[in-house]
Amino acid sequence: MPTRDDIRRIALALPEAYEADHHGIPSFRIGKKIFCTVHLDRPRIVLKLNREVQLDMIAAHPQVVEECDYQPQHGWTFVWFEKADLATLETLLRLAWAAVAPKKLVKGAA
Repeated sequence: MPTRDDIRRIALALPEAYEADHHGIPSFRIGKKIFCTVHLDRPRIVLKLNREVQLDMIAAHPQVVEECDYQPQHGWTFVWFEKADLATLETLLRLAWAAVAPKKLVKGAA
C-alpha cells in the first residue's frame, strides 16, 4: 500500500518538481502550477489531469480514481492512494506532472 512518503518521493523525482505549502497541505508543483496535493486527514491526493486522461483513468480504476467535487471538468481528480498499487500511482503522478509541465520539458523527459 503506497504512503505519503511514496507520493513525495515519486513526485519530487519528476523533472523540476518541487514541494510547497498549499493552504496548510503539501502540494507538488512544476513552475507555479500544482499537479498534486496531499490530504492529511484521509488517504487521498488530488491530481490535475487532462480531462480525457481523467475519464480514462476513472474507467480503468473505479475504486481508486474519481472526479473531484470541484471543477472536475478541468481535470481535478481524487485518487485514493491506499487502494492503488505503486505502479498505478507512479503513472498517475507522471500524467498529472505532464498535464501542467511545459511541453518542451515533457518531451525531454520522455
